[in-house]
Amino acid sequence: MGQKVRPTGFRLGITESWKSKWYASKKEFSTLLGEDLRLRKYILNKYQYSGIPRIEIERTRDQVIVHLHTARPGIIIGRKGQEVDKLKAELEEFTGRRMDLKIVEVAQPARNATLIAEEIAQQLLKRTSFRRAMKKSMDTVMESGALGVKVQLSGRLGGAEMSRTEKAIRGSIPLSTILRNIDYGFAVAKTAQGTIGCKVWIDNGPFVDGVSTHGVNAEAGQAPQKPKRSHKR
Repeated sequence: MGQKVRPTGFRLGITESWKSKWYASKKEFSTLLGEDLRLRKYILNKYQYSGIPRIEIERTRDQVIVHLHTARPGIIIGRKGQEVDKLKAELEEFTGRRMDLKIVEVAQPARNATLIAEEIAQQLLKRTSFRRAMKKSMDTVMESGALGVKVQLSGRLGGAEMSRTEKAIRGSIPLSTILRNIDYGFAVAKTAQGTIGCKVWIDNGPFVDGVSTHGVNAEAGQAPQKPKRSHKR
C-alpha cells in the first residue's frame, strides 16, 4: 500500500528552507506562528493570482521582516513605491508591529511550480478545457529548460457530476530522491461546478553542494557529482 508524504516537508533542511525564520519561547511560539499564518493569508487574499509563490518571514526584537517573492514586482511596488508603502502601513496596523517589506523577483517564473499551478487555476476559471490547460503549462515548463514536470488535477473536471483525478507527466520526476531540486506547488480553482485542486511538480535538476544544476550547466562542464558516502552510523 503506497504512502504519501508532502514534498516540501520531505526535503526540508536539505534542499528546502524554512518559510518562517525566528526563535521564540514556548509561551510566545503559538502566538507568533498564528500571526505568521494570518499575515500570509492577508497578503495572498489581497494579491490573489498576482504571482506570489513564497512569503518568508523573519523576526527581530524590534520588527518583522517580510520577504515577498513575486513574478510581478511592479504590481506590489506600484508607482513610485506607493503600493508597497500602503501595504506596509496595512500590515503594521494589522499586526501592531513595525514591518519591513522586501520584494524579491522570481528569476525563472516558468520553472516555479506554484506559479504554474496558479496559471492552470486561472485557465480553469476562464472555462478553458482542463486538458488544454495542462498541456499548455507543461509545454511552457519544458521549453524553459526543466528536466521534467508532473501536473495533477482533482475535482469535477469538465463539469462532470462525479469528481475524479487526472494527471500527466513529462520527462523525469524522481520524487523519492532527496538530492533533487523538485519544486512543488498547489493552487485552487473555485469554479461554478465546484473546487478543483491543481498540483504541480517540476524537476529543476540535481543539487551539487546546495546549487541546482540542469542540462545547460552540465553541457558547460558543471555536471552533477554523487554525494560522498558517510560510514558513520
